[in-house]
Amino acid sequence: MYKKLFFIISLAFVMVSCNKNSSSNGCPYTTPTDAASAAEISTLKAYLDANSLPYTQHTSGIFYNIVTPGTGTTVPGVCSAVLVKYSGRTTTSTTPFDQNTAGVAFTLGQLIKGWQFGIPLIKKGGSIILYIPPSLGYGSAGSGAAIPPNSYLIFTIDLVDYQ
Repeated sequence: MYKKLFFIISLAFVMVSCNKNSSSNGCPYTTPTDAASAAEISTLKAYLDANSLPYTQHTSGIFYNIVTPGTGTTVPGVCSAVLVKYSGRTTTSTTPFDQNTAGVAFTLGQLIKGWQFGIPLIKKGGSIILYIPPSLGYGSAGSGAAIPPNSYLIFTIDLVDYQ
């Protein structure tokens, strides 16, 4: 009797778990729809123009320069595991606050919105420079002493691979 009850409860649990995973595809992330404010976009554009930096403006309010587009027919999405090499700094510093030249893996959906918008602009083997306004970066909180609140960010990213 108890074995039968245990089996039925276990089967129900497995069915509910499988149903939950299949409906969400196992990925808790959604493509961001945020956009920077007009003031942030204007400030970042003024910085880029004053420094004669090449850029393209994305609808989200990030700016970018594709150094190398990469190869392939697909690009990573927010649920992709991306392997990247990168260097990041603020617009007020020439010293990187973080970098990884060996390659590090992340799930794209776990990263700041600026990366979620920017990395899918290139393919495997591609390289991009992202100019990110505060609201699509670390916002008014910043991130430790290295990234003050409301920082404008510059990332150079090489997309080594993704799955």
